[in-house]
Amino acid sequence: MSQTLETSDHASDRAGGSWADQAEQRVLDAALRLAPKLGWNAGMVSRALAAADLSEADGQLLLPGGPRDLAALLSRRHDAAALERLQAFDLAALKIRQRIREGVVARLDAAQENAEVLRPLAAFLAFPTNLALALRLTWDSADGLWRWAGDTATDENHYSKRAILSGILVSTLAVDMASGRDSALSHLDARIDNVMAFEKWKAGLKPMDLAGEMVAALARMRYGR
Repeated sequence: MSQTLETSDHASDRAGGSWADQAEQRVLDAALRLAPKLGWNAGMVSRALAAADLSEADGQLLLPGGPRDLAALLSRRHDAAALERLQAFDLAALKIRQRIREGVVARLDAAQENAEVLRPLAAFLAFPTNLALALRLTWDSADGLWRWAGDTATDENHYSKRAILSGILVSTLAVDMASGRDSALSHLDARIDNVMAFEKWKAGLKPMDLAGEMVAALARMRYGR
């Protein structure tokens, strides 16, 4: 987790978890209404704080990272919504391929609940200074889905699996935004086919593959092509 988010979490504990959590969610709700017109930036955060009846001092306490912390809150909200949807499945009845597919689709559905803010958010995360945050949030999403799918690996496979799924998640969301769900599902199925031969894929993995894919996907989300 980013240093800003760790600071925010500690601030929330000091302020009283329940109040802080509720206040953060109020600001996030206001941000989701404002971001389509204002963009994902510090000015939008100030407007969102005011709309949530909070002061700039409250904002410094709750969200010291400003738009970065709000981006993380939204990603966590989408992760939670995806996992809630996935509780409807009988995990034991699904093969690993089906588990990954359903996990990605659930995460797409959660993101599409706030489709109107995805482009301004992608533009924000595409800044070089925010790429590490984008990578971390996608990694956390992939980790949550693998845990739901029953993964218990603690060796290098733990990291390789999450790198693979991170790439699938971000590229499939980009296709979903640019070309629609049918194209996204076709892309998803093709990507899963490509990585089912896990050891063969892992042998060809380059350290910067995930970062490069993240940059390309954010650009596609931002510009819609």
